[in-house]
Amino acid sequence: MHQTTKLLLLLLGATLLLALAACGGSPQRQAPLSSVPPDLPPVPTLVASRVAQGEGVYNQYCAACHGPKGEGQPNWKTRNSDGSLPPPPHNSSGHTWHHADAQLTGIIANGNPDFPGTRMPAFRQQLSEEEMLAVLEYIKTWWGPQERDFQWQVTWQSQKLQ
Repeated sequence: MHQTTKLLLLLLGATLLLALAACGGSPQRQAPLSSVPPDLPPVPTLVASRVAQGEGVYNQYCAACHGPKGEGQPNWKTRNSDGSLPPPPHNSSGHTWHHADAQLTGIIANGNPDFPGTRMPAFRQQLSEEEMLAVLEYIKTWWGPQERDFQWQVTWQSQKLQ
């Protein structure tokens, strides 16, 4: 990961944390910044054919660890006896929707080397970029409108920084 990208992700994360602290609550009901930018386009509509493709890929490569409905493993925030973390949920109860599309596809491609203790394997040899994006499209079907809005704003803001 480039130094600039790491810095931008760090700044985006810090901005999110500050916004959450200022709002005094859960990120699930808050926008990533204090106000929605006036030039923010509408949340993109999910494409049925990509969702269907993503469902097949997810079921083949992801469901065994993250659950067939994205529910993750029990106690996913508590380390296992070996120090690793169980696979998190990808539905609204998890944190996947807190991250930009590019970061999520990067994790699918490369595993999660920036977060020690995860066992997320890299899928860049097994999956094409199109398949990774389709998996993400499928995962988004499990999020409510507020999570979709939040995640779109994070994605859009990260794209503007590039």
